[in-house]
Amino acid sequence: MYWYKPLKKYVSFTGLSLLLCCGYACKPEIKETGAELKYFDIKEYFKTQADKLQAQNPLVNKSVKHNGTTESKRLSIGNWERELSSFTESDINKPAWKSSYSIDSSANTVTYKAKLPELKTREVVISKKDGKVTGVVVVNDTKNLLYNTSERLSYYPDSCYIINKIQTVKVIGANSYEIKGKF
Repeated sequence: MYWYKPLKKYVSFTGLSLLLCCGYACKPEIKETGAELKYFDIKEYFKTQADKLQAQNPLVNKSVKHNGTTESKRLSIGNWERELSSFTESDINKPAWKSSYSIDSSANTVTYKAKLPELKTREVVISKKDGKVTGVVVVNDTKNLLYNTSERLSYYPDSCYIINKIQTVKVIGANSYEIKGKF
């Protein structure tokens, strides 16, 4: 019965691990609902805009500028959700960030500013007229040991979107991008 004692410890450890894994796997998924959101719902707003533009299928005058060289085309965007993903990815309604942004509002503008320097989305400005969104401007900034990236995203419903991005990579240097879509 020499082999029994080590096996008993192994079975106990394995059983405990299995029990913990099963308990974690059965944990209900926590979903954010609109009622819980503290800040403007960027994710939902741009999903709605993408759905609307997908249905309208407008022709877009799109220009892409990379380090001063510009290329322009008139085209139909096949996937608006992907086209507007830079805006959607700037969502500030994460549960851990509920107190991470200051809110300043006036009659026609609401501005959210990051309180912590490590937050990628530094500022979100929502402009409204008669309760309807007339513009969204997002400022993102990412810094680490390898690169710095700054971007300014501007969206004006039923008009245009502009993405300005400057990325500086150590050893390689700086690149600037500007994407404009007018519809």
